[in-house]
Amino acid sequence: MKLTTHDLARMMDISAVKAQTTEADVIEMADAAKRFGCIACFTLPCFTELAAKLLADRDDILVGGAIGFPSGAHTTEQKVAEAKEVIAAGAGEVDMVMNVGFMKSGWADRVFDDIFAVREVCGDVPLKVILECHHLTDDEMRLACKLCMKAGVAFVKTGTGWTETGATADRIAMMKSVVGDTCEVKASGGVRSLETVVELYRLGATRFGVGSGAGIEILEACEAAGGSIDV
Repeated sequence: MKLTTHDLARMMDISAVKAQTTEADVIEMADAAKRFGCIACFTLPCFTELAAKLLADRDDILVGGAIGFPSGAHTTEQKVAEAKEVIAAGAGEVDMVMNVGFMKSGWADRVFDDIFAVREVCGDVPLKVILECHHLTDDEMRLACKLCMKAGVAFVKTGTGWTETGATADRIAMMKSVVGDTCEVKASGGVRSLETVVELYRLGATRFGVGSGAGIEILEACEAAGGSIDV
């Protein structure tokens, strides 16, 4: 089976979500998304409205809203308010950071309630939950996936990209083994090469969160390989 450059772009959320992200970075990201037809662009909440304006002429590219970012330690009420705000600003998908501290405290019910409250306010807008796997044990990752499935989220996601590690082969395989076809798996954090994308796709990842610079390099590498890659 082969994936074309366009196929890859339709699985790629490119992002500009660092603390030092500027207006110029958001413009560059939007331009790259338009060039390749990426499925979504993610920014920090303060730039959601700008991203929506830049992409207003492209119905095929979603604006992504990041909430509870990057720690996940916001109150549920704050996350709900953020979700409402970014959706009102034009977000067509929402990525929420799970409360890692609650998970590591053994408060599974509170983790679920936090996720479910945001899922409810998102309505038809797909919600992805960032587990921030770098901080979790294998058992905690499995439990987090189960709670996300119960809450009815669209994707479970490995990380924010703000930690030392993110998407690894072992983590993607584990997450996919838990969620099956109930929800999808998004690989994010450390996805910086075409080879990594192919490896994680084979293990079950169907969406990739990539910084805009790395995303351009990955898609250009596929173009240089003849416009498609074996998977």
